[in-house]
Amino acid sequence: MNFPAHFFDASTQYLALLLVCLVLFKAAWSIQWRKLDARALNAWMGACVVLMLLWSLKGGFQPGLAYHLLGASAFTLLAGPAMALLGMAIVLAAVTAYGMADWWAFGPNFLVMAVVPVLITRYGLQLAQKHLPPNYFIYIFFNAFFAGGISMFCTGLSGVSTLALAGAYPIDYLFGDALAFYFLLSWSEAFTTGLLIAIVVVYKPHWVITFDDRRYLYDKKDGR
Repeated sequence: MNFPAHFFDASTQYLALLLVCLVLFKAAWSIQWRKLDARALNAWMGACVVLMLLWSLKGGFQPGLAYHLLGASAFTLLAGPAMALLGMAIVLAAVTAYGMADWWAFGPNFLVMAVVPVLITRYGLQLAQKHLPPNYFIYIFFNAFFAGGISMFCTGLSGVSTLALAGAYPIDYLFGDALAFYFLLSWSEAFTTGLLIAIVVVYKPHWVITFDDRRYLYDKKDGR
């Protein structure tokens, strides 16, 4: 999204920053830092770099309506929700420091581009683990492909809703024209997320913290 700061008044900016601080504090507090796997941590740092490049490749027609892949669902599946939120905060800070976003819009940008897709992916994973069979293809198609697409669309919906509440653009333009681009982009996000997770699970499964071989691959009846 990359909202410009002038779309929001000072009280909205401060409130959004407060919410971001609370989210990041809770995420950092929930992580068992001493038990982090070194290989998974290296993968997390590499994912941060990839997302920085991904977020720098964007297109758009109006300020605040930038279209680019998020990578949030893939990041959440790789590192878990808490580490994904911390990583995306670093990514957004780097993009902002590079001059591609406004510091005073950091709060709204983070809440829309990071919190929304990470939460959707997290709850989708919990839903699948509770109600769907522990199958490899369900993990790939539901938790990666479907979650990637729906998280992108919901991010776009949250973004245009935020712009509508801020009075930045006419409502019919936001929900009629701008939102359609996010619907189309959601298919690219779904395909990219599904393909990436499928490849990483096969070749580097220890990088994917939400994937358990014993749950998705091994036959539990054989005691393996």
